[in-house]
Amino acid sequence: MISGYSKLGLFDETLGLFREMQMAGVVPDEVIMSSVVSACGVAGALDVGRWVHLYIDKKMIGKDTMLMTGLVNMYAKCGCINAAKEVFDAMPVRDTKAWSSMIVDFAIHGHAEDALQTFALMEAAKVRPNSVAFLGVLLACAHGGLVSDGRRYWSTMLGYGFEASIEHYGCMVDVLCRANLIEDAYAFVERMPIKPDPAIWRTLLVGCKRNKILEKGELVGERLLKLEPLNAENYTLISNLYASCSQWGKMSLVRKQMKVKGVKVTPGCTSIEVNGVVHEFVMGDWSHPEHKEIREVLEDVRQRVHDSGHEPWISAVLHDVGDKEKENDLCEHSERLAIAYGLFKTKAPTVIRVVKNLRACDDCHEVTKIISKLYMREIIVRDRLRFHKFVNGSCSCGDFW
Repeated sequence: MISGYSKLGLFDETLGLFREMQMAGVVPDEVIMSSVVSACGVAGALDVGRWVHLYIDKKMIGKDTMLMTGLVNMYAKCGCINAAKEVFDAMPVRDTKAWSSMIVDFAIHGHAEDALQTFALMEAAKVRPNSVAFLGVLLACAHGGLVSDGRRYWSTMLGYGFEASIEHYGCMVDVLCRANLIEDAYAFVERMPIKPDPAIWRTLLVGCKRNKILEKGELVGERLLKLEPLNAENYTLISNLYASCSQWGKMSLVRKQMKVKGVKVTPGCTSIEVNGVVHEFVMGDWSHPEHKEIREVLEDVRQRVHDSGHEPWISAVLHDVGDKEKENDLCEHSERLAIAYGLFKTKAPTVIRVVKNLRACDDCHEVTKIISKLYMREIIVRDRLRFHKFVNGSCSCGDFW
């Protein structure tokens, strides 16, 4: 039951049943603890995860390779890559899964050099890399802007005899797009022996938007909408492309197209753990018992961010409402609510860690950078794709995500 709850991402149910197990006097083993640790990682519940780690040590539960790898992933998913590395270094035996997990964890945190160094150590230890390890090094090359390294590891992977998966192809497209090699990336996609999935077309579209390549971006957008005509994220990216090129008329047509097709935007949901309790926030939802205090903090943030010279990027809002309403919509995005709650409930130097179900929008990303500088707080955001570490006005992703 605990394993089932954990695999479904039901954190409260997993932890609740584990507590019932303790009350019933049933001693857990490493398999049970692996499920509990995994649930903490999915929820981003660092405080609970640390308690579970201490519980494992106190009860002297056998820490096999599977459990220790789970602890590595838990700390990484909670935004503590250094703690993850400490657990990894303490492992007496590291199998392929342990090595590949550490490589991927470094990659999604933007620690490209550490990921590549860990891969080299894996090979030196005579552990044969698997497809996940190569996925990790390609992710690292993408996030680190390492084009030549990415191409080299691609060749190395094929030399090992692995058949590239759609995820590997997606990473290679990302490597090229992040280096602004959009034409190379497009040609690479055209040569793929397997059909590109929507994620690959979205990566290309983001690259076109960043480089303001309108014609190619429109072609990519058409391909994307053929595959997923009802995915709101696709319309958002196409709208952002038009906004970047000041094509306001075409951007308006995107909104009308969404309305005609009945496309609904998936509501953003962000969680934050404070004192061992996970709080969830949904865009525009003011049902939290401390909503008054959160509103006060949000207003303070809005005013200070405005005074810093930031102009809200209202072009990213697809709702057909006035500019003031669009600005209010941006201010009530779920990560803004969660970060405001973190500012309200914690003091520096406590790190604010939040977990978001969607990709961060351009305006929230920029505002979070500003907040980290104005409030002198380190903020770690785990979105659907990767981790963002905001410190003193900068983000670890280099503004490309």
